[in-house]
Amino acid sequence: MGRAFLKHAPRTGPILAHLYDRAGGPRTPNAFHALFGRRERAKMPFPVHPHMLRHGCGYALANAGHDTRALQAWLGHKNIQHTVRYTELAPDRFKNFWR
Repeated sequence: MGRAFLKHAPRTGPILAHLYDRAGGPRTPNAFHALFGRRERAKMPFPVHPHMLRHGCGYALANAGHDTRALQAWLGHKNIQHTVRYTELAPDRFKNFWR
């Protein structure tokens, strides 16, 4: 998870609550793997892994129209090409382009 995200993200809400431990600190990588391991054992119809949180965050921010360089910093990507993937794959990116 990008350092900027963990520093500034709200700590409440149904999804965000999973990013932090009971003391309010960021979860460790081992805690994430345990959390997703429980999801896998729950027989989800698709593979589940911790990196899905990063992808979901990237797509949501790209679809909201955030600047790609700002998104790069938020996600902690060193290479802008990794960030550009989120903007290329956003299905409704041009929906209201000429408004």
